[in-house]
Amino acid sequence: MRRAGALLHQVLEELRAMIVPGVTTNDIDRMAEKLIRGGGAIPSSKGYEGFPASICASLNDQVVHGFPNDKPLNEGDLISIDCTLVLDDWQADSAFSVVVGGHGDPQAEKLVRVTEECFWKGLEQVHEGNRLGDVSHAVQEHAEKNGFSVIRDYCGHGIGREMHEDPSVPNYGRPGRGVRLKPGMVFTIEPMIAMKNWPIYIDTNGWTAITRDHGWCSHHEHTVVVTTGDPEILTLPGARV
Repeated sequence: MRRAGALLHQVLEELRAMIVPGVTTNDIDRMAEKLIRGGGAIPSSKGYEGFPASICASLNDQVVHGFPNDKPLNEGDLISIDCTLVLDDWQADSAFSVVVGGHGDPQAEKLVRVTEECFWKGLEQVHEGNRLGDVSHAVQEHAEKNGFSVIRDYCGHGIGREMHEDPSVPNYGRPGRGVRLKPGMVFTIEPMIAMKNWPIYIDTNGWTAITRDHGWCSHHEHTVVVTTGDPEILTLPGARV
């Protein structure tokens, strides 16, 4: 899983560098598949229950599972890229969000920053003996302290040979509740944070989640492993809490 995570990190760094005004999410998707297959892996999402692409590309008020398309990105758009690959039968899953062009509405820039901070707040709770509710609560507390809301319909998840495994890792909850963390457990922490309210609806494509009030949303995700000491981020090699 370390090898899968390291490859996914490399892929996402190259995709991040592509995100400029005028590029299309189909351009990014084609590059993702090229890089993943070039690294000896397979894009997990392509064909997964009918999903058509190697990445989820969610724009502005889209929360997750956005379909790539040929519409050029505009400066100031908020784009979230979520990608999963499988290498030698082991999965890795990660996502990031950016404001296209590096500058936009200050509230959108804050949303992206706070969403990433929520990930780190959750990670601080990933220690042997803690519970998943400690992780969930830390994410929720930081988001709401900054005036944002936590998406309730989607969550992090266990991961291993399958893309989605137990346990579920919500981004909201009460501390001291839920599964107790043990060394060797691997799961994703993936805050999905809305600028306004959290209720969503599903697009007619049957996949893409969109906020009902059309407030913008940001997404940040890594695959992590519980150890006897500090947690390890498999999709961000060398990083620590």
